[in-house]
Amino acid sequence: MSPAALLEPGVRTGHYRRGTDTLVVAPDGTSRISAEDLAAAVLDEIEQAGGRRHIAVGY
Repeated sequence: MSPAALLEPGVRTGHYRRGTDTLVVAPDGTSRISAEDLAAAVLDEIEQAGGRRHIAVGY
């Protein structure tokens, strides 16, 4: 699992986008995720694997 370009502590929003093997970027070109949302994405992937060996996550 690859996080967004900017990974920092923050608030868990419960929202993230799951990508494939490329960086996940927002329409404004930013790529970020909070450590809390990354942790949620990791747990979601463990519980309900999407079938890919590598995924990227971000907002």
